[in-house]
Amino acid sequence: MNVLIVFAHPEPQSFNGALFDTAVRTLREAGHTVATSDLYRMGFNPASDRHNFTTVKNPEFLKLQQEEMHATETHGFAPDIEAELAKIEAADLMIWQFPLWWFGLPAVLKGWVDRVFAMGRTYGYGHIYETGVFKGKRALLSLTTGGPQEAYTPEGFNGDLDAILRPIQRGMLEFTGFSVLKPQVHWQPVRVDDATREAWLAAWADRLRNIEAESPIAVGRY
Repeated sequence: MNVLIVFAHPEPQSFNGALFDTAVRTLREAGHTVATSDLYRMGFNPASDRHNFTTVKNPEFLKLQQEEMHATETHGFAPDIEAELAKIEAADLMIWQFPLWWFGLPAVLKGWVDRVFAMGRTYGYGHIYETGVFKGKRALLSLTTGGPQEAYTPEGFNGDLDAILRPIQRGMLEFTGFSVLKPQVHWQPVRVDDATREAWLAAWADRLRNIEAESPIAVGRY
């Protein structure tokens, strides 16, 4: 199996970094091919602009979707975007490793989606959701929270985590055709002891060793 792990945390020694390292090591030891995009270490630019492209459709007015369609037709994506697209297209499973910040993705990861999930290449008319470009591929969110688990229930003060993740799992991943696996959530890792974090890493490795047998979840529509 080919796996792409996209990592978005500024500190490699963080618990997110440990989860990323554990996933890379475990999957490779299990015989899988693992590609990575360590966005902070890559210096990935999250801002969309004309630098996404080597081609120009309309030099007078920038409409990103129009330029994305043109780049798809003319092989006109900038090298950094083309490299990320190739990783996704080669992957059977994509994992995003990140901390939940402000009820969403870190800016660098959201910007990666903005730039890389290009119209024409990753979605288009007649090619969304069940007929999406990436149909047959699977995706998994692995994330950490700053609050406790009870804060992310329908009755909790932060609200239902499933609802918080729906714009990502439904609006980004399922929209482009991915089947979504149950998210891997670690609650408040900064507030637990080393032994607990080590147990969590071991459980994450155990899950990954059997990830091929997992079935997708039903994210559901709005």
